[in-house]
Amino acid sequence: MTSQNNKTPLPLEGIRVIDMTIVWAGPYATMLFSDMGAEVIRVESLQTPDINTRGNPRPPKGLLGTPRANMFPNRDPGKRPWERGASFAYSGRNKRSVTADLLRDEGREVFFRLAKASDVFIENGAAGTVEKLGITYDVLKDINPKLIMCSLPGYGTNGPYKYYKGYGANVEAVCGHTYLRGYPDMDFTGTSPIFHADPAAGGTAAFLIMSALINRRKTGKGQYINLSQAENMITQLPQAFMDYSMNGRVRERMGNRHSKHTQGCYPCVGEDNWVVMTIRNNQEWESLCKAMGKTELINDPRFNNMDKRIENHDDIDQIISKWTTDKEKYEVFRTLQSLGIPCGPVAKPNDVLTDPHNIERGLYEEHYHPSLEGAFKYPGPMFEMSKTPLRIRKLFPTLGEDNEYIYKDLLGYSDEEYSKLQEQKHIGDTYFDLGLEDLSGNIV
Repeated sequence: MTSQNNKTPLPLEGIRVIDMTIVWAGPYATMLFSDMGAEVIRVESLQTPDINTRGNPRPPKGLLGTPRANMFPNRDPGKRPWERGASFAYSGRNKRSVTADLLRDEGREVFFRLAKASDVFIENGAAGTVEKLGITYDVLKDINPKLIMCSLPGYGTNGPYKYYKGYGANVEAVCGHTYLRGYPDMDFTGTSPIFHADPAAGGTAAFLIMSALINRRKTGKGQYINLSQAENMITQLPQAFMDYSMNGRVRERMGNRHSKHTQGCYPCVGEDNWVVMTIRNNQEWESLCKAMGKTELINDPRFNNMDKRIENHDDIDQIISKWTTDKEKYEVFRTLQSLGIPCGPVAKPNDVLTDPHNIERGLYEEHYHPSLEGAFKYPGPMFEMSKTPLRIRKLFPTLGEDNEYIYKDLLGYSDEEYSKLQEQKHIGDTYFDLGLEDLSGNIV
């Protein structure tokens, strides 16, 4: 598969990845592989809908008018909501979809054939999932000794928490991140549902798999990667844990502040507009005072060194807030950046989508998908490579979109075998036993 704009071979062309990932951590990892040109094949079940990735095939009544409806185009889930959700519309790009019921012998045989023809298998279900399906690494390595399998459940595949289940909120609580988020005067009910652990684990998984692919070149052997999302997150919070290891001190929530610098979030003109700035030294403090027209504060004994500024942080916050409150956040951003002061506007999603910097760098691509009934802008690959330009080559696959190619062309099933698997409800484009219509309008 090559990039559509210049036919330049992509970095991971020739690598085939089996994708049995859910929610966000795993789909993010496989998205990175598909962006780089690997053939990523999602294995999906018509009997067990993946409501965490594609979405609920039967959204509850009363969905319209609630925040959850905003995940669909025009807030309408339509007749096939599993092909209209925003999350999969993004993470499913450049991927293929095949259907098989791995709870039955015929479906496992399909999977085993695919494993024999693949380089990588990624899954991030609860640890007992692959055991229940009979597709653990111990089984697969005998089928394909060169296969690299990566499991990235919440807590890894060994240890006391092995079979514990968890979403981002649960994993981040266990690994200590939730305790460090928020403000000193808040309890933890105010923690927002934005969880770094998911994409962080996905990025780490992609790096580990690439390392294993390089190792396979040297040894000719695959291997198993056991990645805990919680442990991955712990290693990204080194200051807090090393502070306790070395000093016995439990770090508390700091809100927007910094342990070594003057840092805060300040209101700007308009509804809920803010700007964040950091003052790292006396020179930056002097520049800020001049920008605010408050040169008398440069040598004020309350603020004339960093220790004093941190000690009198509340006073500084009041002074800066009074200056920013009648100014546009991007105006403050540009003014302070021109003076070499780290500063950034608190951008809303619409600000990010229209940011001229992101637009000039070509981050966004507009694509049409018939299931979404419209063309929309999508964030594309998040980096540039000078010799191998990357882009969204195709949007997300519909359920079972690539069944014929994978079963017949890739795995060698005959037309007769294919038809039989259709009759056995392994192959299709609609979830069974839910009273839903397939693409032909038939109830299945």
